[in-house]
Amino acid sequence: MRVIEKVGDWLDQRLQIGAAIRDTAEHRVPRETASWFYVFGSAALTCFMLQIVTGILLALIYVPSAGEAWSSLQVLNHGISLGWFIRGLHGWGSNFMVAIVLIHMMQVFLFGAYKFPRELTWMVGVILLLMTLGMAFTGQVLRFDQDAYWGLGIGASILSRVPVVGPWAVNLMLGGPIIAGATLSRFFAVHVFLIPGLLIACVGVHLLMVLKLGVNEWPMPGRVVRRTTYLKEYHELAHTKGVPFVPYAVWKDIFFSGFILLSIAVCAVYLGPFGPSGQPDPTIIQTAPRPDFFFLWLYAVLSYLPPSAETPLLMIGPAVGIVALLLLPFIAGEGEKSWRRRPIAVLTILLAAVMLSSLTHLGLHTPWSPIMDAWSSVPIPAEYLQGRTALERRGALVFQAKQCHNCHALDDMGGKRGPALDKVALRLTQGQLIRQVIQGGGNMPAYGKNLNPAETTALVAFLETLHPAGQPPAGNAAREVVLGASAATSSTHP
Repeated sequence: MRVIEKVGDWLDQRLQIGAAIRDTAEHRVPRETASWFYVFGSAALTCFMLQIVTGILLALIYVPSAGEAWSSLQVLNHGISLGWFIRGLHGWGSNFMVAIVLIHMMQVFLFGAYKFPRELTWMVGVILLLMTLGMAFTGQVLRFDQDAYWGLGIGASILSRVPVVGPWAVNLMLGGPIIAGATLSRFFAVHVFLIPGLLIACVGVHLLMVLKLGVNEWPMPGRVVRRTTYLKEYHELAHTKGVPFVPYAVWKDIFFSGFILLSIAVCAVYLGPFGPSGQPDPTIIQTAPRPDFFFLWLYAVLSYLPPSAETPLLMIGPAVGIVALLLLPFIAGEGEKSWRRRPIAVLTILLAAVMLSSLTHLGLHTPWSPIMDAWSSVPIPAEYLQGRTALERRGALVFQAKQCHNCHALDDMGGKRGPALDKVALRLTQGQLIRQVIQGGGNMPAYGKNLNPAETTALVAFLETLHPAGQPPAGNAAREVVLGASAATSSTHP
């Protein structure tokens, strides 16, 4: 003990942090806050620290390359001692962290802890929630299996609908027009460096404000927040009826955090790590691609919405929700904190919980995937092959061999994931068809890495024949004007 004391004194003389640590440990909190309802913030911090430790261990083996990522995860699962366990800890730790942050935000909302003077604490908490979800999404992409590939394609399609900056943002996110090696490198940098760095900074600011402003008192009915008197009332409450954070409150945080770590370990042992499933290949549709658990509700929303409503709701809904959360402490910064006298707050939480749980259930149990027997049992209708050139017939073979029929219907036969293609030549020009096949778009992934130029040419030639008899296919208006002008010039100047 004397040696430890001497080492501590030696460090304190040079770092001058002893007084700050003592002040942090001994800062007084209202007695009622030393309860089990106030342990979720520290548990979220514990999960984040677990993510950092396990993430560093995984980064020693993981290769952020389109050709090696899937194989490196197989090595972690089967070739390295306890590699599967580290992956399990990291994956389940992510799920627990998202869940605990959500519960913590709901508890803060119900307890009115966003009110004066903790407006900035709440706003930083909203940013932390968004970044936690960002960590979960980018982590799924790094598995780079079938689910990750399709999930990234859907995410890119959503981002592409943002007005003005959408295409630029997709190019920045993917590192080009298609999902390729540069895509994985960028997501690795975001997942390992950018988001964790921002999380550490925001967590530091969040903790600093908690220490400076104090832990929110228990929301007693009739204890009203007024900007002119609240700070004085809180300091009187904390110093007359308060207790030091250590040891009166910290032991509950330690116990609950230990329970969470044990639960994560049990899930990792008995349920194992997440994936990877099959290797990423957009031409293989024999999968039921679903996002990770906390994004299933969005998956269900996209599946239920009619195509005409997707873009407006995706662009407006999340933006309105985030702005409302950020402005909440300025709109309702005073008044009652107790949920017993705030029925609208309780109803809001109940409605959100019912909506998210219902959509998650639908996303988990409803078979949204394409018709999987379309390739094996539904041939291309004969009328689409009659009178076709050799190139167009070869394109029909590419259409069938690359399993385009699993997502797209012809003559009302085939998959329902994408639009029917009976009249696609009326909607898209040759150049647009080529761009759609190579770069993807909407909810369609890019096939530029999976089709050679000859296959692309043949496939587009076949798609150009898909229009009703008597109706000409779509043409490039600008090109036709130029050709018309050239023809007119040639006729006047022999």
